[in-house]
Amino acid sequence: MSKVKVSVIVPVYNTGKYLAECAPSLLGQSLPEDEYEVIYVDDGSTDDTPNRLKEIAAAHPNVQVHTQPNSGWPGGPRNLGIRHARGEYVQFVDHDDMLGSQALERLYAHARRNNSDIVIGKLSTTMARPRRLFRHTVDVCTVENDELMQALAPHKMFRRAFIEEHGLRFPEGPWIMEDIAFVSAAYLKADRISVLADYPCYYWLKRDDGGNNTGQRFDPRHDFWGNLRTIVRQIKDGTAPSDDIDALQNRLLHRLYHVEVLSRAREPEILREDPDRQRPRFEAARQAALEEFPPAVREGLPAVSRLRAELLERGDYDGALAFAERVRDVKAHGEVSPPRWEDGCLVTDVTLELRRGDGEPLALVERDGRQYLDPALLAGVPGTEDGWEIRDPFRLASAELVVKDRDRDDWWYPEGDLDLRLLPTGPGRSRIVASGRLRIDPERLAGGRPLDRGVYEAWAFVQFLGIDRMVRLTDPAAPGAPAAGPALTGGRIALPYWTKGPGQLTLDLGERLRKLGPDTAKAAAANDARGGRWFPLPYVAATASATPVPLKVTVATVTVTAHLVPAPDGTTAHLRLPARLALPAGRHPVTLPKTDAPLAYVVVRDGTVLRTEGPAHETGTGRRILHSLTDNPQIRRIRNRLRGAN
Repeated sequence: MSKVKVSVIVPVYNTGKYLAECAPSLLGQSLPEDEYEVIYVDDGSTDDTPNRLKEIAAAHPNVQVHTQPNSGWPGGPRNLGIRHARGEYVQFVDHDDMLGSQALERLYAHARRNNSDIVIGKLSTTMARPRRLFRHTVDVCTVENDELMQALAPHKMFRRAFIEEHGLRFPEGPWIMEDIAFVSAAYLKADRISVLADYPCYYWLKRDDGGNNTGQRFDPRHDFWGNLRTIVRQIKDGTAPSDDIDALQNRLLHRLYHVEVLSRAREPEILREDPDRQRPRFEAARQAALEEFPPAVREGLPAVSRLRAELLERGDYDGALAFAERVRDVKAHGEVSPPRWEDGCLVTDVTLELRRGDGEPLALVERDGRQYLDPALLAGVPGTEDGWEIRDPFRLASAELVVKDRDRDDWWYPEGDLDLRLLPTGPGRSRIVASGRLRIDPERLAGGRPLDRGVYEAWAFVQFLGIDRMVRLTDPAAPGAPAAGPALTGGRIALPYWTKGPGQLTLDLGERLRKLGPDTAKAAAANDARGGRWFPLPYVAATASATPVPLKVTVATVTVTAHLVPAPDGTTAHLRLPARLALPAGRHPVTLPKTDAPLAYVVVRDGTVLRTEGPAHETGTGRRILHSLTDNPQIRRIRNRLRGAN
């Protein structure tokens, strides 16, 4: 019997349709079936889940099913799964999520290669913004890499001996944030943590039932604040205290303060929730902030977040509400140059900034050698009449370009970084700007592999002064129009375009939604003939390794499959038609789908394609005589007789 490399632990309760969606992704892994096991732990389901699990186990020898009385929480079932696991590593999966088909094989190989205690696989999700943690694959790091705190969900691979050595278990019973408690404890104990960012391992998808919303977190049955305090103290016990804002303890606590505490004092929550419910949460957050978090955590926040923390910690609910109303209107704005193809990549230059609700840049005001927050954000906020100082405009600031696979909800990071700098906007005023170049390489963007056939959107994420925003890269003046000429790449047609509505820069690979014809008809109609069965499309950029791409064209009234063939120069492609066409003798127009303008004309005699001509082709006098002779029936009979004699 083969060694069990991975145990997949799945807590389930009344899973309904989600079990059928999740199970195939677990049972169809590329890792051989006898090298991993799937452990379902049923938490006392009252629907047909137990029967479904029995059917799965009967059909798959590597599936275990265990049951326990209902606890209502995933911690107990996960711990029971750990006790039954035999694998060298354990991977936690929720019953309504899915794994990539090669996830276990890749994660295990990465773990063994690096002798990892924990491996964090690339997360694809509809419920969270892309995470910087997954920009690059990391062989080994420790909790000193505080970007790990972006990934506190339990959907990771843990070495089982590591779990047992440190007695790691999930809190059981009614314990909100049990996953954060387990994962943060594991981070503090781990010597070797790895990140696998070049393959989408885990799909965490939004479901119809709404998931873990704000109301559920503050259900009276849940001791949210008590649980948070427990986690904070666990981190403080495992790290050294320091007044340095960049000390490890303060960096690790930053995430909990920003997400779990400040959320009670900022948009959207403080603007969305009824004040009668939100004020008690605000006060509880204030008490936790003052009693559990060292002052250095607040002092290390960027300017906007630090002002929120100031309003929270002094108990100014109305001030926090007014500030949230101002910040809510701030939007990210991006400008892009006309996209173009360079060395097989779709390229555009990008500039990003934040703008106020009135469309003006969010300003930094300079006074007496210091910088202050834009006064427009401070209107109605008590205690800011003299301004709010920005101690470091680039504190925790970042900007990322990301490409979203619309079909699969994967996020990919193109190569290259954006530069952050201050630009003047007038006397005594400046703004933070991020600029750089977006390069979408269809042959390498997916973790060094070609992108799959699909539709890919260009986005940016900015975090300036403590305000984070996603923004589409758009050209509002050109919705629905081609963004650049088409390309051939990896045996596929690549069509850059601006979407209808927002005009977002998008790349269609393999004619998933767009067709080649409308994007090339005007350019192709201006081409000259080159003779034979080849016709140049100079606005098609072809990578040197590209293979001929099949393409439907209409010749007269007959639809046939032609091919786009890359030219040796790597910058053009030619249209190659079939050698024979079931058409009468003559000169027939060649058109692309959904176009009227001829791409070319093809000359046919006796069903054979003699040559291809451009729409602007002018036949000379001698050629017209030759054509008339060729069309003469007597001449054709003599020619055919001579051919027969030979």
